[in-house]
Amino acid sequence: MKLYTEQDKYSKQSNAVVTVGTFDGLHRGHLQIMGTMKNIAKKINGKSIVITFNPHPRSVVSQNYDLKLLTTFDEKKRILEKIEIDELIVLNFTKEFSQLTSDQFIKNYLVDKFGTVHMVVGHDHKFGKDRLGDEDKLRELGRVYNFDVTAVPPETNDGEIISSTKIRNALYEGNVEKANLLLGRNYTFTGRVVQGARRGRVLGFPTANMKLHDINKAIPKKGVYIVACSCEKESYYGIMNIGYRPTFEDRTELVIEVHILNFNKDIYGKELSVDFIKRLRDEKKFESKYDLINQIEEDKKKALELINVLVS
Repeated sequence: MKLYTEQDKYSKQSNAVVTVGTFDGLHRGHLQIMGTMKNIAKKINGKSIVITFNPHPRSVVSQNYDLKLLTTFDEKKRILEKIEIDELIVLNFTKEFSQLTSDQFIKNYLVDKFGTVHMVVGHDHKFGKDRLGDEDKLRELGRVYNFDVTAVPPETNDGEIISSTKIRNALYEGNVEKANLLLGRNYTFTGRVVQGARRGRVLGFPTANMKLHDINKAIPKKGVYIVACSCEKESYYGIMNIGYRPTFEDRTELVIEVHILNFNKDIYGKELSVDFIKRLRDEKKFESKYDLINQIEEDKKKALELINVLVS
């Protein structure tokens, strides 16, 4: 997959099959759009091209922006590479850019700059100033500029339309299993292992404290989770705690730490990726460290039971 930004020189394509969006999460609905685009590109011997934006448009146009992202740019790029999209084009979303009308965006970018011959969109696609552009507008201008339009119907789960908002809400409720189902893969964290208070080591359960690469990443509800971990191309299972350590510190800064099972390596400063599998319980304040140790032993037992099922 080739990656282009606005600073890169771009050669207009003759057979560009294009989709446009922020695609936060790249969930099952988004992947249906990507699959449709790839199939059309294959039929006409064209290029599959994804156009996205950085930063997230809402961070520019919304005064009270506090949207947490399901996928960082690097995560998005890895997923698109994996599904073999031909080109990823990243447009810089600014205040000035946000003032482009749908007509201007279609002519200046989709037609004149990228050479779109076929546009693929989701069922609720909106674009341009005040989001006034939609499927009807695309079809209208497609007749003017000679490009076709395919609208992909929504992907559903148990009759519910899959959306980034619903996935985000599931995470905030701690329902990582639902979030994973809607995504079509496990929800993932990636960050650097940093020095912590070393309380886990004292308790007999050393933990890797994570500093996430992107502070805007959506964080699931506080609590204890079974996770799968990847570090230096090696895979492990673990138990993650997200919270404020109320038994000892009752901190105001959220701590993300994972006890990696059957693991005894120094990974300070290393990159660690974590996939969420299942939520075990809420974070609790214990009367003593011995009560906490007993609870962690119980968590570990439950985690190992599930992991044995997963690997059998």
